[in-house]
Amino acid sequence: MRYIDMHCDTLAKALMQGKRTVEVLEGTMADLRRLKKSGAKAQFFAMFLPQKPDPGWLPQAAEVPDFPSSDPQRVSEYLMDKMYQIYQNTLADCGDSLAAAGTYRDLGKNERDGKISAFLTIENGFLVRGDLEKLGTFYDMGVRLITLTWNDPNCFGYPHSADREEMGRGLTPFGKDAVAVMNDLGMLVDVSHLSDGGFYDVADISKKPFVASHSDCRALCPGATRNLTDEMIRILAEKGGVAGINFEPTFLNEDPRDHVSRISRICDHIFHLIDKGGSECVGIGTDFDGIYGEFEIADCTGMPLLFEELRRRGLPESAVEKIARGNVERVIRDVLG
Repeated sequence: MRYIDMHCDTLAKALMQGKRTVEVLEGTMADLRRLKKSGAKAQFFAMFLPQKPDPGWLPQAAEVPDFPSSDPQRVSEYLMDKMYQIYQNTLADCGDSLAAAGTYRDLGKNERDGKISAFLTIENGFLVRGDLEKLGTFYDMGVRLITLTWNDPNCFGYPHSADREEMGRGLTPFGKDAVAVMNDLGMLVDVSHLSDGGFYDVADISKKPFVASHSDCRALCPGATRNLTDEMIRILAEKGGVAGINFEPTFLNEDPRDHVSRISRICDHIFHLIDKGGSECVGIGTDFDGIYGEFEIADCTGMPLLFEELRRRGLPESAVEKIARGNVERVIRDVLG
């Protein structure tokens, strides 16, 4: 079955490996070679922009020539430039099987041409730095989704947090203006990593559907503050949005010490989303190459296993198709044009 994945960190992995493209990578969960085998219709490729010197994977980047290791802004500018170049190189070198997409029309054309669509995204919008014109600059680069925050406050607002006061904080005045501008541009607003207060502000302000590109259900995994509450799921669905199921064990499992990502547990979250928001609000957002643990779906070639399990558990084929690609296709049509 053809599917669309709303989030992977494969560009960062390619950078860490010193690769020119994402065509063939070792020790990763995705690359173009395997995306072709897996049945991918479209892959959203994130450019993750760290706000602090060491978000976990960053020390490896010190091995990259001319890496600016001290200033977080310069680090992120450097990383974005490098990941963007890898993205462009891949489009140029692998044009027979991958093509950029910025609209619903592009998605359809690429499929007719037998190519996987590549949507470019930014994870953590802090480099916008309070300048609405930067949103247009990123749009012109091909960016069609911005995950507003990562795990630190920025010009858009505040991140998810175990601190109730922090979690209740909403978007900044700039962030509220930015959501409206993103709507006008045709750029997806992504609330994964955002505070609860920020989520509700986006829901109030956005005139178009928005997404949680890689988030699960808080009712099933209460310790993961990145996950969506039942009320959020209902609101997201009412707004026509989609939540992309994340395969990270600590977002799936109730026990934070359980580091196994099981297909059955992924399905539990999918069925919970369906129960609270309907089958139209569910999509795929694996977070491949940005997650850690032991995985029953170890890379993108295992995606058919998920759809087989959904069918085995009684989900109609029409609903499986919506989850695999149809719901995200609708949001792309409604927001990107």
